[in-house]
This record gives sequence, structure tokens and C-alpha cells, in this order.
Amino acid sequence: MAFTVGISPDFLDSDGNNVWGDIGLAGLDDAGLNCEYMKDGAEVLTPAQLERYDAILYAAPAVMAESFAGVTNPPLILARFGVGFDAVDLQACTRAGTVATITPDGARGPVATATLSMLLSVLHNTVLKDRLVREKSWDRRESFMGTGLTGKTIGLLGVGNTGGELIRLLQPFGVRYVGHDPFCPPERARELGVELMELGDVATECDALIVMAVLTEQTRHIVNAAILERMKSTAVVINMARGPIINEQDLISALAIGSIAGAGLDVFEQEPVTNELIGMDNVTLSPHCLSWTDEMSLGNGSSCVRAIVNVANGRTPEYVINRDVLETVAFKERLALRVG
Repeated sequence: MAFTVGISPDFLDSDGNNVWGDIGLAGLDDAGLNCEYMKDGAEVLTPAQLERYDAILYAAPAVMAESFAGVTNPPLILARFGVGFDAVDLQACTRAGTVATITPDGARGPVATATLSMLLSVLHNTVLKDRLVREKSWDRRESFMGTGLTGKTIGLLGVGNTGGELIRLLQPFGVRYVGHDPFCPPERARELGVELMELGDVATECDALIVMAVLTEQTRHIVNAAILERMKSTAVVINMARGPIINEQDLISALAIGSIAGAGLDVFEQEPVTNELIGMDNVTLSPHCLSWTDEMSLGNGSSCVRAIVNVANGRTPEYVINRDVLETVAFKERLALRVG
């Protein structure tokens, strides 16, 4: 039975080259699946696209209820190249009998590595020191002494798989870990060496508050003035997750008055960012791409491909984010048709 995979065109540059490099598409060929880049580069996946393909591998487009409007034969799987799913209407996917997946196995290592890179960059004032060289201001070096990481306390907002990988990378520094995560089992926290506590207490204890949570209505603006006021004046905030988890205006105020020492941000409430953060010397910024490496490209893409190949062969994929769909008659019947 034919199975056609559509790939969102945001992977391509204006010359038709994949800007992400090798994303593991050879795995689709090896499995005998047809694939093509979709023509429409809309910000939201369209009903025409969902009607045409059995599976869609995508990165930037959102998936909304309107994506399924009038669709009579929706794809079996929407495989997102990445771990964020705040722009995916999971209920709409479930109603359509479509499984939605993400790629935590592909992103875990690169995001953890990028987080450590950002943390060290902030603590060592890397951006400011780079500027000193370019501005020929070597005589100002003593004004930008860095902060060592060894022996410090790391606060984690979110102690998931990526947080666990970051802990592994931090082992040589001999740091202490405190964390807030209502969904982290106590036994897993003990295994990782993380002391679980309320977020306010994490803020009080830590030298660096690292945001690694998923954006939900519960986590939106969870890092706000009340939390920032409890932090040490020498502490820093790192956000590699989603911008709206932090109340950005509250963060700007804290940075402006020096109630915290600095921040490292790869994500923002509004992207591209245009606010006061751009002019602040105690902030290190990256345009939501610090973890983008060849390792992430191949890891995320291969994870999507594995999920699609599993579904094409009648198997339930890993990393399903709308798990309710797995019990629906619509999905079960359509998946069963793929067996054999």
C-alpha cells in the first residue's frame, strides 16, 4: 500500500538546498516510502497538505484546528522536527485520528550541550570580552571578571530528559542541583542527585536558574518578579526552553536594577526580539538556534523518520504527545491497515 510523506518547505533555502544538512531522509528511502517537499510554505499546515499526505515531517508550521477543516483522509502521523509543541492543537489531531510526535531523543544531547555553553558564556562574560577585543579596549579587562562554575548550585525548572543530560555534562564541575518539577518522580530525582523543592526555594538557593520546562498555561510567566526577587544578586537566569515561561518585562527590570547578575536567552516572548534586552550588557542573546548543529539535524530528522516508518508499518511510534489518540477507533483501524 502506497505511503507518501510530505516534508515542510521551511527546511529549504531559496535555492532548494536543505539548510539543516543531513536530516536522515535516507531512512525513508530505505523503508521504500515516497517523500517530497511540500510546495506551500504557509505558517500553518493547510487542509490541502493534510489531505494529500499519509505523513508529514515538519518544523516551523503550526498545526491548528483549521488545518483539519474539511479533511476526509488526514495523515496518520504529524512528526515534528523538535521538542516544542505549544503550536500544535493536540485535541484537533486526536479528533482526526492523527498521531503527533516530537523528537526528544534527537534534541536531548544538543540542547543540553547548548545550555551548558550558554551558562559558561554568561558566567565568563564572553560577549563583553569579545567586544573588548574588537573595540581595542584591552585595558578594561579587569572590569569584567567572570564567575566560576565549580561548587555552585544549579537550579533546574524542569527535570526531564534534557535536564538529566545537562546534569551528566555538569558532573566534572562538582555542582549541587536543586529543582522544581511537579512531574518528576522522587526516585528519579534521587537518582539524578536533584533536591526537589518549590520554585521560590529553588530561586533562593541557586546560583543559576536554568529553564528547561515545557510551555503550558501552568508554566507561562512562572518565572516572574516574585521569583526573581528571591534570587541572589550574583545569580543568573538561563532560558533555552520557551520565551513566555519567563515574564520578560519582569526579567528586564531585574537586570536593569541589578537584582540578578545576568541572563542568557535563546528564546523570547516575541521573536524576533526587539525590546530593551538588545541593549543590555548583562545579557547574552541567541536567536533561538544555539542548539542547532549537525548533531541535532541528524538526530531530530532520524527520530521523525523512525516514527514515520513505524506508523507506515503498522507500529505505534515513540514520543507521541497526544497519547489519547492511541485508543481511538479511527487511529487503531487506520494503523491496522498498514500491517503486512
